[in-house]
Amino acid sequence: MGLGWYNRNYVGTQFGGSLYSMVDPFFMLMLMENLGSRYIVWDKAADIDFIAPGKGQVFARFTIDDTLLDEVRRQTADGKKYLPQLQVDIHDGAGQLVARVGKTLYVRLKPQARQA
Repeated sequence: MGLGWYNRNYVGTQFGGSLYSMVDPFFMLMLMENLGSRYIVWDKAADIDFIAPGKGQVFARFTIDDTLLDEVRRQTADGKKYLPQLQVDIHDGAGQLVARVGKTLYVRLKPQARQA
């Protein structure tokens, strides 16, 4: 995300709400796509730790691996909810850490999928 008039705060750096907004939906969407339609996936909670001012372009890289997917499937196999906690770092163009965002997701196997 670039730094422009629309996301610059009073002191001229990246607005914190914009930093959070740029990463908000991705873990939920990635988990939904990887698990498939048999699962309910929702955002449950989030937090953001501002480390350094974002003075220019910022970026985040998201990963979900097979270990996480296997753990979600294992934890939800009996129909119980599972609340995985994931983290993504936001860096500036020089690679400096700007913010760290934690996301807690709600995942459950859909009732009709438990019966199948």
